[in-house]
Amino acid sequence: MEKSSIELQVDRTEGVLVINLSGEVHGFEAEEFHENLWEVTDGSDKFTILDLEGLDYISSVGLRSILMVAKKLRERGAKFVVCSLSRRTKSLFKMAAFDKVVDMYESRSEAMEAMKKEG
Repeated sequence: MEKSSIELQVDRTEGVLVINLSGEVHGFEAEEFHENLWEVTDGSDKFTILDLEGLDYISSVGLRSILMVAKKLRERGAKFVVCSLSRRTKSLFKMAAFDKVVDMYESRSEAMEAMKKEG
């Protein structure tokens, strides 16, 4: 079996769940990505940052997974943001109107500051 090109690294810093996504999320790997992202956000964390600095590519199915997780967390009363988007990924988010649903920050430190203000 081929090694996945998706990597999620999870960390909790100052009461914030930080998920580093790296690699490529293609259509055929999107189910694995969705399951992993769903699982790591299934706790009681009030604040979650999805750091996309290492993301090289994401399909529309991968974008849908992010949107579903954002909705799940919002319904639970938790805050979900993304940060460190490449120019291309930011453009995709805006074309899909995700920027109306998910707050986007230029860097992880900017996202952490926003979370501290929320907390």
